[in-house]
Amino acid sequence: MSAAANDGAAPKPEKKPNALKGTLNLPQTDFAMKANLPVNEPLRLAAWQEQDLYAQIRAARAGREKYILHDGPPYANGAIHLGHALNKCIKDFVVKSKTMAGFDAPYVPGWDCHGLPIEIKVDEQLGRKKLEMEPIAVRRACREYAQKYLDIQREQFIRLGVFGRWQKPYSTMSFEYEAAIAETFFQFFEKGFVYKGLRPVYWCVNDKTALAEAEVEYEMHTSPTVYIRYALKDDPATVDPALAGKPVYTIIWTTTPWTTPASMAVAFNPEFDYVALENTDGNVYIVAEALAEATKLGCNMPDAKPIATFKGLKLDRVLFRHPFLDRDVLGVLADYVTAEQGTGAVHTAPAHGVDDFATGKRYGLETKFYVDNAGRQMHTGGEPYEGLNVFKSNAVIVELLKEKGALLGYAEITHSYPHCWRCHKPVIVRATEQWFIGMETPMDETTFRQRALAEIDKVTWDPSWGKERISNMIATRPDWCISRQRIWGVPIAVFLCEKCHEPLNDPTINASVVEKFKTEGADAWYIHDAASLLPAGTKCRCGHTEFRKEMDILDVWFESGASWHAVLDVEPELRWPADLYTEGGDQHRGWFHSSLLCSVGVRDAAPYKMVATSGWTLDEQGRAMSKSLGNVVDPVDIAKRLGAEIVRLWVASVDFREDVAASENLMQRVSDNYRKLRNTFRFLLGSIGDFDPAKHAVEFADMQPLDQYILARTAEVSTKIQKAYAEFEFHRVYHTLNEFCNTELSALYLDVLKDRLYTFAPNSKARRSAQTAIWQIAEALVKLVAPILSFTAEEVWSQLPNTEGREASVHIAEFSADENLFTGGRAQIISEWEILLGIRKAVFELLEVLRQQKKIGKSLEASVHLSATRTMQQTLTKYETSLAELFGVSRVFIDPSADDGRIDSPLGTFAIDVRMASGTKCDRCWRYTEDVGSEAKYPTVCARCAEALTEIGFNPYTKEAE
Repeated sequence: MSAAANDGAAPKPEKKPNALKGTLNLPQTDFAMKANLPVNEPLRLAAWQEQDLYAQIRAARAGREKYILHDGPPYANGAIHLGHALNKCIKDFVVKSKTMAGFDAPYVPGWDCHGLPIEIKVDEQLGRKKLEMEPIAVRRACREYAQKYLDIQREQFIRLGVFGRWQKPYSTMSFEYEAAIAETFFQFFEKGFVYKGLRPVYWCVNDKTALAEAEVEYEMHTSPTVYIRYALKDDPATVDPALAGKPVYTIIWTTTPWTTPASMAVAFNPEFDYVALENTDGNVYIVAEALAEATKLGCNMPDAKPIATFKGLKLDRVLFRHPFLDRDVLGVLADYVTAEQGTGAVHTAPAHGVDDFATGKRYGLETKFYVDNAGRQMHTGGEPYEGLNVFKSNAVIVELLKEKGALLGYAEITHSYPHCWRCHKPVIVRATEQWFIGMETPMDETTFRQRALAEIDKVTWDPSWGKERISNMIATRPDWCISRQRIWGVPIAVFLCEKCHEPLNDPTINASVVEKFKTEGADAWYIHDAASLLPAGTKCRCGHTEFRKEMDILDVWFESGASWHAVLDVEPELRWPADLYTEGGDQHRGWFHSSLLCSVGVRDAAPYKMVATSGWTLDEQGRAMSKSLGNVVDPVDIAKRLGAEIVRLWVASVDFREDVAASENLMQRVSDNYRKLRNTFRFLLGSIGDFDPAKHAVEFADMQPLDQYILARTAEVSTKIQKAYAEFEFHRVYHTLNEFCNTELSALYLDVLKDRLYTFAPNSKARRSAQTAIWQIAEALVKLVAPILSFTAEEVWSQLPNTEGREASVHIAEFSADENLFTGGRAQIISEWEILLGIRKAVFELLEVLRQQKKIGKSLEASVHLSATRTMQQTLTKYETSLAELFGVSRVFIDPSADDGRIDSPLGTFAIDVRMASGTKCDRCWRYTEDVGSEAKYPTVCARCAEALTEIGFNPYTKEAE
């Protein structure tokens, strides 16, 4: 606007700065409002590393009662994901909270470094080159790959603020650990738990190896379902006279047509009633009576009629003919045949089923190997399915059944089917020679299985359903298949006689192998031949002196299951059994399971006192996270953009026992909550910028009533939070902290306190009382948040007054004892303040009504007159001097004549009468009082503010403090 445009206009008065504002005791702190976590957290980590904070914590807790959380090893294969972050943060919360509760709680992290996923990745990298490499060279490549990702994951866990012995973690591929695995195996071996035998096992045709129960997951799979007829070869009259001279068949139903070339028998339930159905074409079909209608429907025989009924027992050892091979098939009896689906006649292939195998042994059936390691059909009769993958052979076999007239019905179903946990491809059951640990091995007057079940009862399971889950798995599991047909792992270090093939089981030789592994690692098994590993003159029981090495490796679950021995037994700062194992729910069939079996087998007891189970990480729609869905939340990315504190606070915000949701949106919400917590700490720190506890602290008995109340509440909250930590209820810690900081501190105490903090004389007892309370609250809260907000708590700690004997780091400190926060009568003062806060709420509501009616402006323009019933009146009178501050008005009078706005509440009956405050407005504190101008030097301020101005030496003429 030009100067000419203002011609003739009255000049605007210049706004004078309020000199009195500069006399207020406004908050002063170096604690920044903006955390800038992505920049400052790495700086804090570097400082912790330089100080060797973890060693300082260990030294500070030396000699205290131990609390041992044993780390379940993550797999060293790729960067960490959100599930890893959830797991490691939970463990960090446990370790840090136990440390701050006074325990010596070391944390030794570990990694699982052997196994098929790593070997497959190395295979992909090596390509055809691997075919020319010695096993030892392949193992070295696997070791390098595992070490690479161990280092990557270690740095990522450290970045999340997880404390531990990172410079020396445990690793299943270390020489010491590999020796401990072999030692654990030998203890089972020498006690008679281990045997090698032909047994059906889950087999991954993609990875060409056996799988244990724990390595099988169930996913949906589409299979063909077929009804196949087997012709009765024996005289039908021997089954029932009504069948004499008739063409008789039985019908089997299966979802695995590829197993029919291995069919050796048809199983019937001896107790079932079976019916002979005569179809319109004259053929007769034997099926279970309970499944006859379903079979007629599936085989399109609606008009078939029953002509005979008999027990399944009648079909024992009768002969049938294979539907397309030149082979007799035996009728056998089995009580596992059910009437839930099918026909009641079960095709039996001993090479491809656990029950089938047991039946085959009982009846002396041949166990023929018709499927190779890659899952290809391998026969010698020129069959059309020769050389095909078993799943691809299904269609060819179905066509063959049609040609032979043996196919009576066909459909497809989608059902739950076992898949490999690594490659997620469908698996098969295949009888092969494997090494097993027998679940029925005798142990004193019980068995291995029964002993494991008994130990489960002694463990605390959280959630409680974990007990039933693992008990059911132990109760029903078959013998443990511990052998794998791969290279990267710890070998089953057994020598086999070249003549009789029996394993050599000599404790002295076994111990020498363990010692060899300690110095050379398990690579020694591949470097040295059998003769150089065995003492000269070693003989088998059969007298033979030549031996070969078993080249199968141990199941990786056996390796990790032995960690209690490899880590807890070995590390001097640890002990067996651990106080806690905590992992995801899948570990009831994994690490929890194998650890229990390894420990019970060797030590006759569980390796843990408590097991806590976490849920899965899902997106907001409850879907599993995957790159294809684009719903992955990367904890490393969140730490880079928002800070590791946000990841940690998210973990604390959820109940880890349940499936937990995460998304960018949820992380941003957590970030907002973090800012609120941070700003609460910033106000606390700013309010004690000029406070020295050694000089200024006020004894509890001399503190203002409001300060006594908030310390009582802080002590109550501290008790609640420490209990939540002890019970691993970290979400309760999170919600309790949020509620206390937002509701009782920010919205009540700190808001009410501003007048006293800002306007009272800096050294007045009332102001120092408030600062004493704030200091004690900040000291208590920073310790309570330290296990979760580790970076921020350390930053707050560095800004708090450095009192004598104070720990250098908040992480060395212990939780505040409640008696240090509040002395006596907590329940009484809290109940009295519940009355006062109830009245305050009613006063605020009335003031708001008057504001809307334009009868008052700011609440300081009002005075409040109160009356109440006797008990409430006594409380009001006791705290009369605190009420104006609490209500935010200029004056409060206890006035029996006040009867406006009578209120009946659960706390009692009271009345509120709001009037315009009398007196003059103070230019400094804005209260209306009768003593404004009582000090001639400061004519526009109240006596209280005049006292403050006098203390700071404010000169009303120069407008400056002297």
